[in-house]
Amino acid sequence: MNIPASSHFTPVALTQAWNADRQTLTAGLRPPTTLGDLTGQQVFQGIPFALGTPDEPNVILLDRARNEQSTEIELENRHATYVLFLHTVEDRISTYQEGFADFAIDGNELGDLVADYTLEYADGTTEKTSVLRRFAIQQSRIGWGASAFAAVPALGPAAFLPTTDAQQAHGATSIVYGRGETRVASGRERTADKLWIYALPNPHPEKPLRRILCTPQKERAVIYGITTTTITEHPLRPGVRRKVRLRLPDGAQLNKIGEYEEVAIDLGTVISARAAFDYKEADWLSDAALVQPTQSPTDLIVEYVAHPQAKLYVAKGEDEHLTYALADLTDDATVEVAPAHRPVTLRVVEQGTDRPIAVRLHLHGAHGEYLPPRGNHRKVNPHWFEDNYGEFVNGHNQYAYINGECIADLPLGDVYVEVTKGYEVKPLRTKVTITPETGTVTLEVERVLRWREKGWVTADTHVHFLSPTTALLEGQAEGVNVVNLLASQWGEMFSNVTDFDGKTTLGAKEFGGDGEFLVRVGTENRMQTLGHISLLGYGGRMIHPLCTGGPTESALGDPLEVTMAEWAQRCLDQGGLVVLPHAPNPQLERAADIVLGVVDAIEMMTFNPLNPNNMQISPYGLADWYRYLNLGYQVPVVGGSDKMSASSLLGGIRTYAQLGERELSYENWMAAVRTGNTFVTVGPLVELTVDGVAPGGQINVSSNGGTVDVSWRVESATLPVEVVEIVVGGLAVESTTVGGRLQASGSASIPVTESTWVALRVRGSYHGHPEQIAAHSSAVQLVVEGKPLFQPQDAMLVLEQIEGAIAYVDTLAPRPEAQRFKQLRATLERAYQRLHQRLHQNGVFHRHTPLHTHDVEREH
Repeated sequence: MNIPASSHFTPVALTQAWNADRQTLTAGLRPPTTLGDLTGQQVFQGIPFALGTPDEPNVILLDRARNEQSTEIELENRHATYVLFLHTVEDRISTYQEGFADFAIDGNELGDLVADYTLEYADGTTEKTSVLRRFAIQQSRIGWGASAFAAVPALGPAAFLPTTDAQQAHGATSIVYGRGETRVASGRERTADKLWIYALPNPHPEKPLRRILCTPQKERAVIYGITTTTITEHPLRPGVRRKVRLRLPDGAQLNKIGEYEEVAIDLGTVISARAAFDYKEADWLSDAALVQPTQSPTDLIVEYVAHPQAKLYVAKGEDEHLTYALADLTDDATVEVAPAHRPVTLRVVEQGTDRPIAVRLHLHGAHGEYLPPRGNHRKVNPHWFEDNYGEFVNGHNQYAYINGECIADLPLGDVYVEVTKGYEVKPLRTKVTITPETGTVTLEVERVLRWREKGWVTADTHVHFLSPTTALLEGQAEGVNVVNLLASQWGEMFSNVTDFDGKTTLGAKEFGGDGEFLVRVGTENRMQTLGHISLLGYGGRMIHPLCTGGPTESALGDPLEVTMAEWAQRCLDQGGLVVLPHAPNPQLERAADIVLGVVDAIEMMTFNPLNPNNMQISPYGLADWYRYLNLGYQVPVVGGSDKMSASSLLGGIRTYAQLGERELSYENWMAAVRTGNTFVTVGPLVELTVDGVAPGGQINVSSNGGTVDVSWRVESATLPVEVVEIVVGGLAVESTTVGGRLQASGSASIPVTESTWVALRVRGSYHGHPEQIAAHSSAVQLVVEGKPLFQPQDAMLVLEQIEGAIAYVDTLAPRPEAQRFKQLRATLERAYQRLHQRLHQNGVFHRHTPLHTHDVEREH
């Protein structure tokens, strides 16, 4: 966006003073490449300078060997508070030690007298300023960190979008990912060679200036331009960050990421110009489970740094713009947003204690502007593998994870706060008033459910990319006792591999923690077609290959080296827990692994149940799990977030497991999952017994059948519970309408005529969709007259999946060496035969695929 130069500056005509052509200067004084062929009036950092024209004298060369006399520059009795020079000194080698460190042109030499700049007043008096190397002037070519102390680069700082945001907004970007995350560049970094602007203060601004005398001294220097100003504040001192709420011009359109790009400042930098978010205070202070703002269709929040005399320009069509003086924002289209300059310590404690606790924290100001704690982003990056820094973004709300205490720079006035800590603590949404005297704000949260005291512990079985210590903090803040951080591979990219050592449980007492919150690094071993499998808590060496069979899980050209079942058996042999992640997909070899008995649990997954675009608990995943329960494979259910970005919520879907009399340790948690008294939830907590037997247990029923007594209880801190269903064999046989309350209990007598299973399913929603599933228990198995559970239709569907796995291995899978191929194929064949025999033992006729038709020669 092209905007005018600041009107507070007046260039000085130097035509009579030019004495050299910049294109003929020696190498050490050669013009910066960024200057190019710029001539005439040019603007640097909003300041105008009148440059010389090409092919004739166009710079002032100060060279004592050439001319010891001063160059005189007439000012014609103008008034000025500052005289600004666009200049540079000759490059020179820095010598730290003769014969050793004496060859680099790094710009670190300082203090030599380059020239004298003398102001001569109309009354004949003068004031001389000594221009010293690296103080008021610096060479063009410098090394890292060798900026001038009292001069700034001609090209100022810039703000830009992170890489993925830039791609979404523009379709392409030249900024690489890592640098894109910085979002800013200083003028000191932006170019390889530079000109420098120095603002010489006039000690007598009340007196007219007749001329400037520029006298060469010990070094050669070049002046490209001079300008003057009458502003009283130092013209080059950057402002501190501020914001203004601004109404968009009629017809203006936001870009694809909700920002307006046609905004600029003459004496400063626009950091961002984003759609404003409007919160309704009544909603914020209500007991609603979730509160989101609305995105304003007309207003922006412009964040900027600027000189007090700067002007803000907003495009209004191709050739028009609106102009706002930032020192006087009285226009009806603008509202100054109170600056967030008051550092305030925020402490969060549990009600009835003074002990700080880890939480997830959101703060925003009166205009909806997010106010992050120090050390956190003002705009959280929600994209895959890009923000793994202890932050979360849900819709328009952004959060930081804090370990009980933080410092946030806040505006004076009302600040709106949200504090959350998992599913047993009531979220706190409140308003606090910040005054110039506010130093500390203490916030109390209330634990309304106490299931940990009843032996229940929580876990997320599926987290990626975080560092172990960040995973520990997020687990503490979300009330997740056990975080399983999984190393894995994505094509040519590996994650968390060096965090795995096969022995450390971060947070455990033996490793210096309190033993209440734990992080263990395991692996998710993956194949594109056959499927994924999570190997948790195993000891010893990492189980390789992490991924196999080719992209996108493993690298292009990798053979299929193993089956998931082989990975699983190695995990079991090394003392670990085997989980099939994100049911029901990929839906292929998982069937064989369950039949082979090498799976400890099946995981339900959602990235973020608070996001209305995400499913809470997948009915497809549950229906797939029901098939295995119907075949007698009593595999417990667990929950994992598969967190891979800041828009995924660690523990958003989680596992509750009953420890019983055991104390919390990682090994005891694995044992509790294997025992099977678990439930998966996105909010409500559930208890179920069948004739006094908890999930994971088995009840033997006499041959005459009969009834069983089912008792249940559901409690929720926030998510409204709509319906509680007793599920038998996959079908709801008893349904209780709860109607949005947060607690309910009930019981029922259920007739039993054949072997089956019983579980509890809870419906409710954060978003007003009462049919969504919010929690589900594992199953109690009912066995009538010792007859195993077996549903022929489910058996045939599972068998077909195993046949599909064999077909893939036989035909399309990148083939390993012959012996390895025979071994991995034999594993799948063993699963097929085991289930196939059960079908025949139960007298079930079924269609065979060509691979396994009895009267056709098989490929194996």
